[in-house]
Amino acid sequence: MSLHFRTPSLTGKVFDGQDVSPPTQNSQNEPVSVYAMFTTPEAAQPPEQSSRRKRAPRRKGLRLCLLAVLCISCFFLLEWRYLLSFSRTPQSTLELMSSGTTLVSRNSSHKRPPTFMFDRLLALAAHALAEGDHKIEPRDLWKEPIAEAARWRPCAHKRNSGYAAPPEPEDSSGYIMVSADGGLNQQRVAICNSVAVARLMNATLVLPKFLFNSVWKDESQFGDIYQESYFINYLKDDVRIVKELPLELRSLDLAIMGSILTNVDVPKESMPRFYLDNVMPILLKNRVVHFVGFENSLSFDPVPPEIQRLRCRCNFHAFKFVPSIQQTAGTIIKRMRDKSPRWGPVADAVTSLPPVSDVEEKLVEDYAKADNRSTKGGTDLAVVGEDYVARNRYLSLHLRFEIDMAAYSLCEFGGGEQEREELQAFREIHFPTLSKHYLSGSLRTAAALREDGKCPLTPEEAVLMLAALGFKRSTRIYLAGSHIYGGEERMAILTNLYPNIVTKRTLLTEEELAPFTNHSSQMAALDFIACAAADAFAMTDSGSQLSSLVSGYRIYFGRGYLPSIRPNKRRLAVILANNGTLEWEDLEERVRKTVRESKRVLVRPTARSVYRHPRCKECMCVSKH
Repeated sequence: MSLHFRTPSLTGKVFDGQDVSPPTQNSQNEPVSVYAMFTTPEAAQPPEQSSRRKRAPRRKGLRLCLLAVLCISCFFLLEWRYLLSFSRTPQSTLELMSSGTTLVSRNSSHKRPPTFMFDRLLALAAHALAEGDHKIEPRDLWKEPIAEAARWRPCAHKRNSGYAAPPEPEDSSGYIMVSADGGLNQQRVAICNSVAVARLMNATLVLPKFLFNSVWKDESQFGDIYQESYFINYLKDDVRIVKELPLELRSLDLAIMGSILTNVDVPKESMPRFYLDNVMPILLKNRVVHFVGFENSLSFDPVPPEIQRLRCRCNFHAFKFVPSIQQTAGTIIKRMRDKSPRWGPVADAVTSLPPVSDVEEKLVEDYAKADNRSTKGGTDLAVVGEDYVARNRYLSLHLRFEIDMAAYSLCEFGGGEQEREELQAFREIHFPTLSKHYLSGSLRTAAALREDGKCPLTPEEAVLMLAALGFKRSTRIYLAGSHIYGGEERMAILTNLYPNIVTKRTLLTEEELAPFTNHSSQMAALDFIACAAADAFAMTDSGSQLSSLVSGYRIYFGRGYLPSIRPNKRRLAVILANNGTLEWEDLEERVRKTVRESKRVLVRPTARSVYRHPRCKECMCVSKH
């Protein structure tokens, strides 16, 4: 009687007591199985029967292997069907999944080769989001380190005792004119730098003008976006600002006089000494200097403390948007927090109520009155009658993935040769110098740029980051920015996994949006306010001016209750490089650790922007408690 039980083999796997390891060519060298040691010898079998018995376990093992492969295939098929079930437009999503994410919209006559980025991780993200609506969000998801951040309070509006008043225009060194280039946020930086330089040179500032930009294509001027009188009056104790040159100076040919200074004449981030040594003689001689461009033309260190504080005073206190922009932005904020059916089922009010920041009141006049809100007992909780209520929170996301950003970055986004040709064609028109260097091969490769974290995040990478951080599928998301490169098809993954994602175009009616049509800077102002007032702000490219200015504004006025999520793109690139083997739990842990480190409360690093990092003694004060 033979002993027949399951036991391991020294040569491989065992099924029902049989060693199924493949035989070697030399049977004399085969190891003896443990099973054979515990069985009694059987009578010799005919060769044919013995051969069939040897093949039988191999057939059985082959069937089991095929069954395992079939089960795994079914698992991945079910995951894909699960992902597709989230689509609000099933047909378009099915086409997207089958053909890959493309980089052109449906209106394009040229279809690129199919691309399919992070398909496995996106399937895992869909599964996690489906389960996540019934889980508690991470505790620090909507918070900064409050105890440390709350100690920093705004104080750039304060002037030291003995602060010298500016001279009257006729007694000043002369007049400084500025024509600011770029979009709304680049222009804002240029304006504050020009205010600082005017104070440094004891000059009078002419209200800045905005250049027409071939990318932004907006003819808006200062008065179309900001309140001119408020700006002039708020800074009257720092710099004299006039709307026009005196009549006797308007007819001067500044180009012949050598009074027009471009970015070629004024190096990027020039020291204060440069202006005193090189620009002041021209100003004293000609009475007028006209800066053209001037975005980053003044360094951040070393700069006299009062000049640094003036820059903060200008950026955080002197700008007030015109009423039409304020009112429309206020409408966006209210609709992001209302109980409209557009959001689906509204969650029950939570017992732990988040404090209400006063950023809305800073950006939108009479916002609390218009929103029927007030404060009670010195707290900042919203009050209706005698009952405290929780606001509906929303996340703002600046997905900086427009075609100009994609082209300027020199990165590749999965679109193959046609994508490279399209981005190069854009560079030749809008960034000709960069295009020449790119064609010469002297610049870094796209792969090296991505590895170093220099590439903007795609919508696919953005949705993976949000899901890994723990934002629920039902999260309300305000998407800032212009037209995403690749159109709706590129955005499909993001909108399918987060159905409550909206833009100003979907929140506002055509009549409400009409005054801002074809005015990209005014549109950007709406985005600025909506992002600054959000309960959490996520950026995909911390180098963009909107992200920098919004995050700085939230630090300055947020009192620790307005977190900004700034991913480390270099670390994120390393994490996502393992997308073929990375498990979802590992992705969550690594992404959360990376973002948590970016939320640390730090003093402004040397030579870094005070507009983005206002935590410094020139801009903010630290309370003892």
